[in-house]
Amino acid sequence: MGFAKTGISTLGIFNAMLMTQIFPAKVSVGLLLPMLIVGDLIAVIYYRRNVVWKYLISLIPWVLIGIVAGYYVLLIVDNDRLKFLLGAMISGLILLQIIKEKLGSKIDSRLPSSLWFISAMGILAGFATMIGNVAGVIMAIYLFARRVPKQDFIGTGAWFFLFVNLIKVPFYIQLGMITSHTLILNSWTIPAIFIGAYVGVKLLPLIPQQYFQRIILTLGAIGALKLLGESVL
Repeated sequence: MGFAKTGISTLGIFNAMLMTQIFPAKVSVGLLLPMLIVGDLIAVIYYRRNVVWKYLISLIPWVLIGIVAGYYVLLIVDNDRLKFLLGAMISGLILLQIIKEKLGSKIDSRLPSSLWFISAMGILAGFATMIGNVAGVIMAIYLFARRVPKQDFIGTGAWFFLFVNLIKVPFYIQLGMITSHTLILNSWTIPAIFIGAYVGVKLLPLIPQQYFQRIILTLGAIGALKLLGESVL
C-alpha cells in the first residue's frame, strides 16, 4: 500500500484484490481505509509541491455525490455482489481509457475540459472509492486526459485521496466496516507502509513516462479480471 501511494497508484486495485483473498469483501474494504490514509499522509508530505489544485477543486462537488451513492449501495449489497460490481466497473473504465487513446488527439483536446467528463469522473471516483477503495484507475484516466506529468500525477492523486478517504471514515464506522479490532490489525501494518512508500519514492524516477501509463492500466486490469472471476465462480 505504501508503494502504491508513492509509486504505482493503481497497484492499490491489485492490493484490494489480494485482501479479498483473505477477508470478506466488505471487511477487506474497511481494513484498507486506515492503511490508505497512512499512505496518503506520507505521499502528501513528500509530493506536497507536486499538485495541480484546479484539477482537484473541479472534482470535489461531483465526488461527494458519488460517495453518498456508494454509501447506499454498501447498505444493500453482499460480499459476492460487491466483488462483481468492483470488477465490472474497473474493467469498463480501463476499456474507456483504451478507446479514448484510439480516438486520437481531437477528443483529448475537448474531453478533459468538458463538464460531462469532469462530472462523470468525479461521481465515478467518489462511488468507486466508497464501495471498494478502487478509484485509482478513474483518477488515472482523469489525470492522463489532463496530461499531468508523473510527479504531479502522484502528488495530485495523493491530495485527492487524502481528502476523500478522511470523509469516508465516519461512513465506514457507521456501517461497521471499521472497528476497534480492525484498527488494531491496521496498527501492525504501519511500519510496512513506510517501507513501501520509501521504495516507491526511489523507484518512481526510474520509470519512463511512456511506460508509466501502461503499467498502471495493466495492473488495474489484472485486479479487475480477478475480482470478476471470483464473483462468477
